[in-house]
Amino acid sequence: MSSDEGLLSPVRAGTRAEAATADPAWLRAMLDAEVGLARAQARLGVIPERAAAAIAAAAAPERFDVAGLARRARDAGNPVVPLVADLRAAAGEAGTFLHHGATSQDILDTAAMLVAVRTRRLILADLDRVLAALARLAADHRSTPMAGRTLGQQAVPTTFGLKAAGWLAGCADARDRLAALRPPVQLGGAAGTMAGYGDGALGLLPLFAAETGLAEPVLPWHTLRTPVTDLAAALAAVAGALGKLAVDVILLAQSEVGEVAEPSVPGRGGSSAMAHKRNPVLATMIRAAALQVPAQAQILLASRVAEHERAAGSWHAEWQPLRECLRLAGGAAETAAELAEGLEVFPERMRRNLDELCALLAEHDEDLGVGSAPALVDRALHRHRRDGS
Repeated sequence: MSSDEGLLSPVRAGTRAEAATADPAWLRAMLDAEVGLARAQARLGVIPERAAAAIAAAAAPERFDVAGLARRARDAGNPVVPLVADLRAAAGEAGTFLHHGATSQDILDTAAMLVAVRTRRLILADLDRVLAALARLAADHRSTPMAGRTLGQQAVPTTFGLKAAGWLAGCADARDRLAALRPPVQLGGAAGTMAGYGDGALGLLPLFAAETGLAEPVLPWHTLRTPVTDLAAALAAVAGALGKLAVDVILLAQSEVGEVAEPSVPGRGGSSAMAHKRNPVLATMIRAAALQVPAQAQILLASRVAEHERAAGSWHAEWQPLRECLRLAGGAAETAAELAEGLEVFPERMRRNLDELCALLAEHDEDLGVGSAPALVDRALHRHRRDGS
């Protein structure tokens, strides 16, 4: 079976988000969902505790052939069916209690939320690095004058601190949105009635949620895809906020502008045809991710239009785009942390470019000041310190 190592997606190649969303991570999450369900049912007395223990012991990821599961998934349309068969065989007599009352979507949706939560933890950590670095830039350059630009042209003076504060505010908004999500377990049974879980089905919900560390839903959400669409929107917001930072860096680092530069690393930014160039590769990769995530998220948003109690195709269409959104946003966040922490700023070049603008403004008797830019920086830093405490 061929692997996808990120050859065509360098922004996520080798990142922690890539590992957290790879096939082995999904396998582990599906096994965790099955074990969590068995343990919850044992706590409720639905299955024997020894059976839950045996299922947990059998659910070692290294026992299972991911490539084989993928190929066998073609027979059922999802990987849970062959996985349950293999896990039952590995669990021996306890296998008869495995997957008790569940449907494949219960397990795969729960696994998707586990993968999302585990990847989100990494994304949030990298966003915190981004925020800390941007806050330092905003504070250090609170009053560093530079030309403000509108519609691609020099407009009026501003400060680099205010530009960094804008990046800070945008990334903080996106981080807060992602952090506020409470991904839930899925537990509906064959058609969302929970009939297969028996008379104590409703009591199983909080126990399953506790075993997995996920939230407890009000209803089964087999065709109520709010948890997925919320993730899509939040990840697109993260990618977009980081993309704003990236595109500004690309423009400020242009040879004709030269007001910032990416961290200098030997061998990075080289051109295969022009040895003199130092390309803004970190910002380029981040921007590429920011352009892709909304397109992937659109598929997830469309999945909300699902038929009856179980969708044919739209649910299946979610899996790969959700993984792409997670690993692209994660790769962008890790890359942006490196970019922000090492960004080189050239105030003297900003001053030189601004002098040309000031001369032009003086000819038209226009105001040359930076207005409330320093005070606005203070507002952004106050929010960052308040929310970060």
